[in-house]
Amino acid sequence: MRLFDTHAHLLDRRFDGDRQALIEALPGLGVVGVIECGTSVDSSRKAAALAARAGYIYAAAGIHPHDAAEAPGDYIQQIEAIASRQKVVAIGEIGLDYHYDFSPRDVQKKVLEDQLALAEKLKLPVALHMREATQDMLAILQEHKGLRGVLHCFSGSAETALQCVDMGFCISFTGTVTFDGARKTIEAVQAVPLQSIMAETDCPYLAPEPKRGERNDPANVRYVLEKLALIKGVSFDEMCGINIQNAKGLYAI
Repeated sequence: MRLFDTHAHLLDRRFDGDRQALIEALPGLGVVGVIECGTSVDSSRKAAALAARAGYIYAAAGIHPHDAAEAPGDYIQQIEAIASRQKVVAIGEIGLDYHYDFSPRDVQKKVLEDQLALAEKLKLPVALHMREATQDMLAILQEHKGLRGVLHCFSGSAETALQCVDMGFCISFTGTVTFDGARKTIEAVQAVPLQSIMAETDCPYLAPEPKRGERNDPANVRYVLEKLALIKGVSFDEMCGINIQNAKGLYAI
């Protein structure tokens, strides 16, 4: 069993009590790779430092839409400096979130556009957050053709997933695919070709069945992969290999 968690937040405060012990234990549980995603300048810097310490962990640096309004004036220069560090493999987590609107939508869009331009400049892929903002996100991505990346924690329709795949993006699924009533997500999994599919935990959030309600961690990506394998009609080991291949291909690992 070889598990790759393509989107995690091990720096979340919920791991403060046992973070180092967990990081040391995960390889013994089959975890061969984790992408630790920043959400602010500070967390991106810490993600890069974590990746430098742990051989199997890589980092993404970016400003999350929730944090867009609080970004410092020189956020692009700071994110660019972090992204130049070894083992920082993407710009992320960036995007649009119109569900919570913690940052004004015009600010979210500007911060996203700036970071997409940075990703193009640095020739890095992007890890995208998209919640209740599908049309604006698709319109913005159309202006950045040739950019590569992943729609993380995908919760949209099969039609939207295929539009993103057609633009060259991967689609990543979380533990929500294991929940009862996940019909729309399952339809999206069915639609996405194997060469464009990835698995993640988004830990500490969205623990899959049978761990639902608990703190999530990268080892639980196995349950996501088991469900993806079932839906796609491949073996679990094959699905693990596809996930690793797609993650390494996207992030140039």
